Amino acid sequence: MALPAVALVLVCCLSGVQLAGLQIQLQDAAAASARSLARDESSGTVAATASALVASARLSSHHRDDLVCATVSAPARNALLGLLPITLSATSCALAGGQ
Repeated sequence: MALPAVALVLVCCLSGVQLAGLQIQLQDAAAASARSLARDESSGTVAATASALVASARLSSHHRDDLVCATVSAPARNALLGLLPITLSATSCALAGGQ
């Protein structure tokens, strides 16, 4: 009885570590995307870069005052053995015009 419980706890812990790693990758991709968009790079190029940094990443952007903000989201693969459909996202902003 104790062995299945230990295995379940181990799966949950490893899934948490995987999700934390993906969140860090998404934050890095969002920051790089916001900086690129602020330098007036094309949306397609920035989206391709975000997808290269994080597999299956989706990019959305918006302007807020003098800022260009980028949100990168991606589904978590194999989180809790693929039983839960979890999508993580991260947002970052950069000063428009590359200033």
